[in-house]
Amino acid sequence: MDCEDRILVDIEKLDESFKKINSIEFTVEEEEIIERAKSYQQDCKYYLEKKDEITSFGCITYAHGLLDAIKLNHGID
Repeated sequence: MDCEDRILVDIEKLDESFKKINSIEFTVEEEEIIERAKSYQQDCKYYLEKKDEITSFGCITYAHGLLDAIKLNHGID
């Protein structure tokens, strides 16, 4: 699997994480964190289109980290 394929898989996994938290009621701060994760996902796609795979990968991993913190806070795998 090359870097681009790995990033595409990570984008799909992030979409799955967004679905897992969809029905939760969040605090204002958590909503801001989620919006930032969405922004990083969009940045990831932008940089992937520009063939900047290193920046793209950095964006998607950061987005995953933000959502992982939200999921951990709410007891979601």
